[in-house]
Amino acid sequence: MNSEEIQVIAFEIIFHSGNSRTNVHEAFDAMRHKDFELSDQKLSDSNKELLLAHKSQTKLLQNYASGTKIDMEIILVHAQDHLMTTMTLREMAIEMQALYKEVKTIEDSKESTR
Repeated sequence: MNSEEIQVIAFEIIFHSGNSRTNVHEAFDAMRHKDFELSDQKLSDSNKELLLAHKSQTKLLQNYASGTKIDMEIILVHAQDHLMTTMTLREMAIEMQALYKEVKTIEDSKESTR
């Protein structure tokens, strides 16, 4: 694999993980506004973008597994870092959404007993 092909894959990973991260942040905003339908959609959209990033990553791994020499480029390291931090952020968002929903349930039950 030549340097240009590696860079294209790296930028695909960065692009899709960046889109995913944007969706996660929009999901957090929706959670703060107790719009769980929107936050669910944004987390779903985030996952779709992560799957596209993984597709690009898989191309690289398949080439490597078939014996193609892959020269490590700094942009590829950055792409991997971007992808992994976005995946972690999304996992945290899923946990936070559960907490936001629980808080809303508690608030709703307190209001109904008043």
